[in-house]
Amino acid sequence: MALTRNFKESVIQRVQADEAFAQALLDEAATLFLNGEPETARLILRDLVNATIGFEQLATLTAKPSKSLHRMLSPTGNPSMDNLAAIFRAVRERLHVNLTAHSVAA
Repeated sequence: MALTRNFKESVIQRVQADEAFAQALLDEAATLFLNGEPETARLILRDLVNATIGFEQLATLTAKPSKSLHRMLSPTGNPSMDNLAAIFRAVRERLHVNLTAHSVAA
């Protein structure tokens, strides 16, 4: 029988052990949003929230109910720009990083 690990648990352990990995996930989520792939971006951001601050603390930081935040970061979620900015801000502050956007010729 093959040994397997739960993917979400693996992501949580890696994020908590590897700061560069956590920052790369945040960068990837932002890049995906800006490049028109919001569904995947929300899922990455959801995993990152679970692995860092958790939805209860995120609810406190954003003044939004945790259930609403869960829905916002679901595959079919539709967070407003204000809510999305608040989520990114909370995760950025937890990871102690800033985000900058750069355009690149296609």
